[in-house]
Formats: sequence, structure tokens, C-alpha cells
Amino acid sequence: KTPEEAVIIFKDLVRENSVVTAGGCMTSIELGIVEILRSGVYNYIDRERPGITPEEVQVVQRQAFTADYFITGTNAITEKGELFNIDGNGNRVAALIYGPENVIILAGMNKVAKDVAEAVDRVHLTATPMNCVRLNKQTPCAVTGVCADCLSPDCICNQVVITRRSGIQGRIKVILIGEELGY
Repeated sequence: KTPEEAVIIFKDLVRENSVVTAGGCMTSIELGIVEILRSGVYNYIDRERPGITPEEVQVVQRQAFTADYFITGTNAITEKGELFNIDGNGNRVAALIYGPENVIILAGMNKVAKDVAEAVDRVHLTATPMNCVRLNKQTPCAVTGVCADCLSPDCICNQVVITRRSGIQGRIKVILIGEELGY
């Protein structure tokens, strides 16, 4: 129901000393999960540590496939439980689909959509424009706040993935938090 309860659930799910990586997730930052991962209790492979080079970021993104846990958000989740994600490089959706032993999705209630069509609208009108602004991307949606279905060099809408279920039972766990978190 609350962010505090979500953090407790998160800590119960993730074993101490395990190898953990993360995809870009504003919800994890808002919940303080990133600080928890950096506390030394986990073997956190941090792609956002100070001084990391672009080449090192790519190595970290590949390490997600062999991690014990991959922590990420979702752009939207339908009432049926489908995860809807649009990704720029594909590293986040690739790790969601295959690789790490466990995937933990953190999502606020603002991510819930009636169906896939509503999820697409939510992402095009909210998540993508806000992420383009946050990442300083030079895209039409960063200026207008609405997806223009662009193919600009800075486009972060390169992969579109709908996850209906995991082929490995229990691999993906969703912590749905009873507040608006992330975008």
C-alpha cells in the first residue's frame, strides 16, 4: 500500500550479498532503493556511479544477463497484468525478457492502464516525453510533451515489448505500490 511497505517487500525478496543490476527506474530512486543497493549489503553493479565511462556502462548493461537480480520499472501495466515497455537501447527490456535469475518490477499506481491501447497512450503522453527531458534528448516530445512517432537520432522509442507472462514461473515479481511513483 505504501512506499515504506514496498521497500520492506523489496528487502525480503533480494538476498544479501547477491549480484544486483538495475535498469533506469525513477521509482527505485524515489523509493530510496538505489541507496539501499549502494549500501554494501549487495554486490551492486552500478551503471550510474560517478566517473563511469560509456564503455563501462555497456559492460554493466551486459552483466544484467548473469545477475541474480535485475531491478527495473515498467512504463505501464495493464489490468490483465501485461507489462508494456518502450526502450531506447533495449538493455532494460532484454534483461526483463531473458537472463537474470530474478526480475523485480517497481511500479506506482499511475502505471496501471485499462489495456494495451491505454498503456501505449500513457507511455506516449507521459513516460517518453518526461524521460526525454530527463535524459536531455533532442526529440519532438521533449519539446511538445507528446510523442511525434519520430525516428530522430535521440529517439528512445526503439523497442516495444509487451510481456504477458514469464516462461519461468516466479522469475518476474511486480511490486505495485498504492501511490503515484515514477513516470
